[in-house]
Amino acid sequence: MSYVTIVVAALLFLGVVTALIHFFSKGDEEPVAAPPSCATCNGNDSRCEQECMLEAAVKEIEYFDDEELDAFQGRPSDSYTDSEAELFSEVLYTMRPEEVAAWTRSLTLRGINVPNQLKDELFMLMEK
Repeated sequence: MSYVTIVVAALLFLGVVTALIHFFSKGDEEPVAAPPSCATCNGNDSRCEQECMLEAAVKEIEYFDDEELDAFQGRPSDSYTDSEAELFSEVLYTMRPEEVAAWTRSLTLRGINVPNQLKDELFMLMEK
């Protein structure tokens, strides 16, 4: 009977030692979060948006079947007529919500201002 008691005590002792080693080896380390990439940039982090704009500035500009909008390069956003704003609207509503931020960056890099008539809708789609 004493051998059984010794074996049980030894197992308990090893269990406690293992638990203590595990507890103290974790320490105060926090998991390291991967920095956000431009693929995951959602507009909430202005630093991420700035870095993505810099990254996009050295890459080839991405078009979204909207080459006709290049005619509006340099136009102030408050100078569009409703029919001109409709051209932007047609492109906006044919894309997926996750493409809206990239499209906005593309327009910015091309020097095209979004018409004021669409800005509220654009921001709502970017927040989704």
